[in-house]
Amino acid sequence: MRKSLRVAALATTCTVAGAVLYGTVATADQDRPRATKEPHNIGLLVGEIDEYYGATKGADGVWKSSPDSPYAKDLARIQAKAKKDIKKAAHKARHGKGKKPAIVLDVDDTALLSLDYEKSTNYTYNNDTWDAYVKAAKRPAVFGMPELVAYAKSKGVEVFFLTGLAESQREGAVTNLAKAGYKTQLDRTHVFTKNKPNPPAYLSHCATPDAWKCDTVQFKEGTRKYIESTGYDIVGSFGDQVSDLAGGYADKTYKLPNPTYFVG
Repeated sequence: MRKSLRVAALATTCTVAGAVLYGTVATADQDRPRATKEPHNIGLLVGEIDEYYGATKGADGVWKSSPDSPYAKDLARIQAKAKKDIKKAAHKARHGKGKKPAIVLDVDDTALLSLDYEKSTNYTYNNDTWDAYVKAAKRPAVFGMPELVAYAKSKGVEVFFLTGLAESQREGAVTNLAKAGYKTQLDRTHVFTKNKPNPPAYLSHCATPDAWKCDTVQFKEGTRKYIESTGYDIVGSFGDQVSDLAGGYADKTYKLPNPTYFVG
């Protein structure tokens, strides 16, 4: 599912993210009270997320992350490791030891930052507002990712984008990627969206006349498998959700930080 669990996920994050207050509760099958954990206060959690991103509202009214924020520093650490791995893979390929190397990037909060949408909607997802936001094509790049793409291309590594955005949102996504500084091929053979009404043959098992059957993991796994079937070795897969990366067909995976929503 794509971006449909924001509110539920925020509540889940609250439960996990440092609950320290305890109470007791008695149950029908238990004489003694057992300890319980109070969920993390949602107001405090939102403040922590703001601090993590270094969230600031510009004169244009757009929420942005700070380049010296903990978020930016975490990204830089992950990207530095990825560049070393890309260099090694490219060196191996140049010496005839494998297929042509490629990397695959998710789009939302991997290539393009959606913090402004999250802040502007108070972390509440709505299909219509999200669709309009994507099609407005105004998102900034995730810090360091255009540079990572440029580095990969300089080493002879092909770049693909694989997103759960709908086919109807392709134009907005592609326009935004170009505006955000991704200087790479953005045609249909390099940007893969989720086309539920008319899936490609390699995902025909995902669709029936009545419903789409594949979850995020199955959709992205199947697409990576297809990319590799065309002669590439995916040396690195990048995503902000575990579901972006699960399922195989990538030598290495790189989980980028995103505390604002969950996609299963």
